[in-house]
Amino acid sequence: MESANQGLLSDAMTDVPVDNAAAARTCAPEGLTLAEEEELRSELAKVEEEIGTLRQVLAAKERHCGELKRKLGLTPLDGLKQNLSKSWHDVQVSNAYVKTSEKLGEWNDKVTQSDLYLSASSTLEDWNEKLTQSEAYKKTQETLSQAGQKTSAALSNVGSVISRKLGDMRNSATFKSFEDRVGTIKSRVVGSRENSTDGLHSPSGAGDKAPQDNAPF
Repeated sequence: MESANQGLLSDAMTDVPVDNAAAARTCAPEGLTLAEEEELRSELAKVEEEIGTLRQVLAAKERHCGELKRKLGLTPLDGLKQNLSKSWHDVQVSNAYVKTSEKLGEWNDKVTQSDLYLSASSTLEDWNEKLTQSEAYKKTQETLSQAGQKTSAALSNVGSVISRKLGDMRNSATFKSFEDRVGTIKSRVVGSRENSTDGLHSPSGAGDKAPQDNAPF
């Protein structure tokens, strides 16, 4: 009996229409009248409709922009470079960048004009002057200069000695005897080649003999 009554109650509840607007009004913030709520909802619908229209227009503009870039031969890399250049320019002209540059310039001026910086620079200059005018520094420079001069002189002497040795070797009796032997061998080789060439071009011995007279008796 109870189950039958519960079934009838559930069927009756499902047949009752649900007013979404009324349900939404019940969830509306407190302090708003029905007229104000309706006005705000109407304005919200208009704004959402405008946003949808603007998205469609933006998509059409982006497609048109892509077609123009394709016709001009512009690649995505060119677009990226252009965007980076524009972004860097925007950063340079931004208030934060300008203020940071001004602050860095002021800090640099303060550091370079501070007593500590001037004292350190003066101390370094004094140390440099004392070092370059010290006896150890001068002796080191003189030693390096003398070592360079001695090295150059030694290399020059080695070249002269080698040239002189080569000249003495060419003028020695052994070298001249070797040249004479080479010349003799060369003359013999050339003479043997000439003799062999003459033997090839001369007529054979059998050709020089007179033909025999075979006349009959």
